[in-house]
Amino acid sequence: MDNNDVLRKLRFILNYRDKKTAEIFAKGQLTLSTDDIDKLLKKEDDPEFVACTDVQLAHFLNGLIVEKRGPKEGEPPVAETNLNNNVILRKLKIALDYKNEDILETLEKAGAPISKHELSAFFRRVDHKHYRECKDQFLRSFLKGLQLILRDVK
Repeated sequence: MDNNDVLRKLRFILNYRDKKTAEIFAKGQLTLSTDDIDKLLKKEDDPEFVACTDVQLAHFLNGLIVEKRGPKEGEPPVAETNLNNNVILRKLKIALDYKNEDILETLEKAGAPISKHELSAFFRRVDHKHYRECKDQFLRSFLKGLQLILRDVK
């Protein structure tokens, strides 16, 4: 899934404005102006569009963890240079303090139920024999379920 799409969807789901989004980035150890954020949120066909890098999204997700769970003692988390859907899902799970049952419930709400075993495969090490790559459609379904739960959709 495109990093800009993930950022746009999370910002909408959590009802964050530009200023709050800048605060989240700052909590993740990256300083962006509201103009920079505005460019990240633009659609691809806009001439001012700027692609969101893996590092930028990792900073945002780390900031979201700090925002929702509080700062961790010791060194601040280092932003990953390569993100994939599995890492994004894991960071959202941590930030929202979700257990596996919460994720399964969210997916069911979005109309994409899976088993506990399928879900646990997403959180395994890459070299584990039962590791499974989190596909874009799965992450979209999870974000859709979050939207249905966290936003007052009528």
